[in-house]
Amino acid sequence: MNFRHQLRLSLFQVLILTCALLASPFASAQIPVVGDGGPGPVKAQHLTAEMVSLAPSIAPGGTLDVGLVITLEEKWHVYWINAGDSGEPPRIKWTLPQGITAGKMQFPIPSRLPLGPLMDFGYEDEVAFPVKITAAKNLKPGPIHLDAKVDWLVCREVCIPGKAHLGLNLTVDPKATAPAQPVGALGEALGLLPKPLDSDMKLTVTGGKNEFVLDLITGERATDAEFYPFDQEQIANAGDQDVEPLPNGVRLRVPRAPELTKLPQQLHGVLKLEDDVAYEVTAPVVAGEVPRSAGSKATPADASGLTTATALGLAFVGGIILNLMPCVFPVLFLKGLALVQSSNEERGRLRKHGLVYTLGILVSFWIIVAALLALRAGGSEAGWGFQLQSPVFIAVLALGLFFFALSLAGQFELGLSLTSVGGGLAQKQGYTGSFFTGVLATIVATPCTAPLMGAAIGFALAQPAGITFAIFTALALGLATPYLLLSFQPAWTKLLPRPGAWMEVLKQFTSTFLFGTVIWLAWVYGHLAGENGVDRVAWLLVGLLLVAIAGWVMGKWPAKWSSTIAAALIFIVALVVVLRQPKDTTLSWQPYSEQTLTQARNEGKPVFIDFTAAWCLSCQVNERLVLKSKEVQNEFAENKVVLLRADWTKYDAEITRQLASVGRSGVPTYVIYPVGKGAADVLPELLTKDIVLNALKNDTGAKK
Repeated sequence: MNFRHQLRLSLFQVLILTCALLASPFASAQIPVVGDGGPGPVKAQHLTAEMVSLAPSIAPGGTLDVGLVITLEEKWHVYWINAGDSGEPPRIKWTLPQGITAGKMQFPIPSRLPLGPLMDFGYEDEVAFPVKITAAKNLKPGPIHLDAKVDWLVCREVCIPGKAHLGLNLTVDPKATAPAQPVGALGEALGLLPKPLDSDMKLTVTGGKNEFVLDLITGERATDAEFYPFDQEQIANAGDQDVEPLPNGVRLRVPRAPELTKLPQQLHGVLKLEDDVAYEVTAPVVAGEVPRSAGSKATPADASGLTTATALGLAFVGGIILNLMPCVFPVLFLKGLALVQSSNEERGRLRKHGLVYTLGILVSFWIIVAALLALRAGGSEAGWGFQLQSPVFIAVLALGLFFFALSLAGQFELGLSLTSVGGGLAQKQGYTGSFFTGVLATIVATPCTAPLMGAAIGFALAQPAGITFAIFTALALGLATPYLLLSFQPAWTKLLPRPGAWMEVLKQFTSTFLFGTVIWLAWVYGHLAGENGVDRVAWLLVGLLLVAIAGWVMGKWPAKWSSTIAAALIFIVALVVVLRQPKDTTLSWQPYSEQTLTQARNEGKPVFIDFTAAWCLSCQVNERLVLKSKEVQNEFAENKVVLLRADWTKYDAEITRQLASVGRSGVPTYVIYPVGKGAADVLPELLTKDIVLNALKNDTGAKK
């Protein structure tokens, strides 16, 4: 039941969903209406619609289930109440006799309907939408008529809005009774309505940086689950929903929507366990991270058995192990070199340097945790390494680490002698150097998570501020402990090799770890940039080149203020280059009008018309993957094609006439009017780059 998609959507999804929310109902009075308000089915494009009831009569003061039944042609679908990445659900507008009231339209269990990198929620084949009607106690016996005006959106590769005038004849009869066994499509739909959770079931929701973790306890092991939110812009609709069976239920990991910057107070939706078993659920969202289990014996977040004392221990040990991670080890190594060189110094001074180094780590961690707690207090959510969500922080960190790695590799010395590299921070620059070496250790530690850290941090982020603060303090102390112990017992440095030429070789080898970290940061930076990731990484590489030039300047003219100032200026230029915002290189589209089309054709220009709508999923896929591609954009520009966008999100009579003139009745539709007075070239609903490029070559007179 999972669907894997390679493309990451961010601003693109926001655009789709925002347009769908702001758009007024797609069905207006001008859309052709099928049916005359009488009973019986009516045929519309790609579906048949009918109002039905479970019984022919209703008793005064009683209720009766009626509903809209839609039978679809193969591979066509209509939508659930939350359509997913695009679309609109069916709607009913009732005109009822006095004494009859209608409840809300109900939606049975939906299915996931993928198309390209996007996902819809809806129904194929046949679906019924139940509505419960109620008769007043004083309603007189006799025939009554229920009048229903219905609109919908039916989609396959193309989306077509429809509208019908349906009706249902009933009898008010004091002797009327409900059927013993509901039958037909309406009866089946009633059995597929999501149910409330049983009293012995429990759902907990943990909201993390990238996902929601839903733990449902049912008393029985479950192996499948899907979540459908009632609210839009909460989950990544097309993302994989990973299932972890539990001995007494199921755990479901649902990726957060990229645009969701603040955790919602609760999740409200449908949790589907089987095709015919689903529950309507509402649960508060608790901020935190739930580590993935290695096997199937996962337990819910609130039943893991992890205590505060255990979390403190795990954090401390994890901090010690963190020193061995590639992103932290170079800093510890440099401090070790300093101890090798200074082991004969006064013991009290060495201890003070160790304590100041530890203080630098503690203060850095406290600042990070304070910022994390401030964000949570303001309604946002963040976790360990949350600063890595900032492209600016990533860029500055990558350039700084690259500069430091160049120094380790031997391109230049940061004003220090060979034997005092790193250790000089504790000797030549005094206690301030030791303090900021601790700060550096914290900064480079944030991309890493050592063994045992994951469980402790996940626990900490779900606890009150005091416990969160204590656990991160334990983590900081663990990170500082190895060097602190050596500073208190300098005799232990005798176990280390004596100074010599090997130190230079080992120092240069250590630089490879920092270069590797820079590569990883570049990868993260590209992902944060979304669809412009390749371009942004290219500018980051330019910045790294400028940093290398700054290092060359410092190496060429060492220990001179002029070279230091020049290198600093080059470094600033590198920051400006990397952090500059790339311009949108996509071509602009004009709103469609008959006048604009006529004027362009009279001027002998080729015209491309994109008939689209915010609720059309195929339209969004074609735009994202084809029309915005570099190859198609270049062809548009080279041949000076006039680009017109006919937005049919709201009904537009002018656009409808133009669609009819090319033999179409829905979107997406793509039309090229060639140079001169040639006939319109209508392209397929699902585009590829080759289809568009070949059509442009044929219709613009370009050479093949």
